[in-house]
Amino acid sequence: MKKNKFLAIIFSITGLISLNSCDQYLDVESLSNTAEAQQFDSAPDTFSALVGVYNSTMGDNTYGQRMNLILSQSGDDLRTSGDYNANDRRGISCFGAIPTNTELLKPFLDTYAGIERANLVIKNIPISPVYQTGSADDKKLMDRYLGEALTLRALFYYDLIKNWGDVPFQDVPSADLPSVYLAKTDRDVIYEKLLDDLLKAENLVPWRSEGNTTAQRISKGAVKGLRARLALARAGYSLRRAPQQMLQGSNPQKYYQIAYDECKDIINSGQHQLNPSYEGMFRALHTNSQDATNEVIYAIGAFGGNSKTDSKIGYYNGLRHDDTDWKSSGGISAIPVYFYEFSKYDLRRDVNVAIFRVNTSKQEELQTSINWNDGKFRKSWTSITGTSQNLGIDWPMLRYADILLMFAEADNELHSAPSQDAINAVLAVRQRAYTGNLGQVGTIPTDKTGFFNYIVKERQLEFGGEGLRKYDLIRWNLLETKINETRTKLTQFMNGTGAYANVPEYIFYKKVTYTPTKTAQQNITDIDFYTATGVAKADVFYSSNQSVATPSGYTKVNWRLAMTQPYISGDPIKSYAYYFEPNKKELLPIALDVINSNYNLTQDYGY
Repeated sequence: MKKNKFLAIIFSITGLISLNSCDQYLDVESLSNTAEAQQFDSAPDTFSALVGVYNSTMGDNTYGQRMNLILSQSGDDLRTSGDYNANDRRGISCFGAIPTNTELLKPFLDTYAGIERANLVIKNIPISPVYQTGSADDKKLMDRYLGEALTLRALFYYDLIKNWGDVPFQDVPSADLPSVYLAKTDRDVIYEKLLDDLLKAENLVPWRSEGNTTAQRISKGAVKGLRARLALARAGYSLRRAPQQMLQGSNPQKYYQIAYDECKDIINSGQHQLNPSYEGMFRALHTNSQDATNEVIYAIGAFGGNSKTDSKIGYYNGLRHDDTDWKSSGGISAIPVYFYEFSKYDLRRDVNVAIFRVNTSKQEELQTSINWNDGKFRKSWTSITGTSQNLGIDWPMLRYADILLMFAEADNELHSAPSQDAINAVLAVRQRAYTGNLGQVGTIPTDKTGFFNYIVKERQLEFGGEGLRKYDLIRWNLLETKINETRTKLTQFMNGTGAYANVPEYIFYKKVTYTPTKTAQQNITDIDFYTATGVAKADVFYSSNQSVATPSGYTKVNWRLAMTQPYISGDPIKSYAYYFEPNKKELLPIALDVINSNYNLTQDYGY
């Protein structure tokens, strides 16, 4: 299915727009006042400028790869594959990135380029002649464009804050500044501005059904959902400059109330629902189809087969393919114990964690536990074959499941225990995951602490690989705690103790042909696992060794035995989160080139 009309015209328009990306940090755009005014003298021309703002979310440097697949993969679920190098993507995943790291510069610069484009739109719409002499319909369109630009600018600043903390803030075009050499602004000041902007925007942007649009364009639900996300970040913990500590934001109840209200409005709107199929929702992203219930509230579009507007989602990350038809790299690895956070009845397990790769003969080849990948995105779920790295897979920025869980979290904080509505919201997410086995859902705690911990776990299971976990753990001030817990779990996994006492050291299996049209769960059940008498195939991952010697016709693969001490701790090249330091590594260093270009900009946070 082709992309919607809005997304399809981006490539042709952005090449003509005068609002080009800054080549250097905060460069002033060389636009004459006349040229700038002409860009906004009609609704169609203004729309062209707005499309340029959307374009800044796309491509390798932002949500086509770096912002979502590289900067964010450092939690207790996934990590970048390969050995540590301070100057590349693995340095970020191991919390050892330094200011010369090659992955830091372009996301920072391209995000500010997006802010510059948004500022031009936000400045010029209110002074456009359309507001003075245009038709009522044109003015309504201009209001919508203004709301979309305000929302995109808020997204850009949120991306900067969650990765770099306090950053330079400008809400006017660079040409209107007395100086482009800006110092950092406290993030709370920025958050207040963004929350106000989003409140304004939600009154300008229509709901999905009213705007007759798809997930690739911002709707009222997207504005409200982003506002809820920012409010929870503002209410939570973050690394401060002075003192250099993780501290909670002031007056958190105010911001929990904002998140609660915004999520409740979305829930009551009837515009969005959970897709009955967890896997089906992600498959729709691979085929550019709208999921049936509009669970994906906002998705970053991808198209064009290039590094500027397309994405490497499904090629860089996801199920690894060695075959020539679906060649892909599997650049993100699942932490082995993440697989065991799911119960065997949870349908999300086999979607989120790919325990096999597809070999050159298109067979499923079971991998050792330290070589599992994230599985939510798969090149073989697209119609693209060959060596192409750009697959046109949109990035799910905001889902209805997130709205339900943010609502439940805010409700619990406001009322010191979950209401029935909050419990029902979590239950809905949980029941979808246990479709066909609802009796295994379990009991949801009703006390404040127990419910909060339940949400912490449920968000880990629901959003694996979606770029949320690291930032969730930071705002809860749980990043250090969960890293230490994960190391303990990995040690138990290696030794076969605790929750992993019955996990086998190795597994015997026969390769089967991979069939991408089958569900992720069916791909696993298709594998011929050797099991001892009385052991069900579904229990092979939860039962001790099924044999001492390799049965005839089967292949032996190390399961628990693949885990060794260097993976856990002590090895500066291979160990999980080896370089993490509390009260420092919650944030990334600013790229050295950016620091050198602005004499008022400081590095901070111990870098």
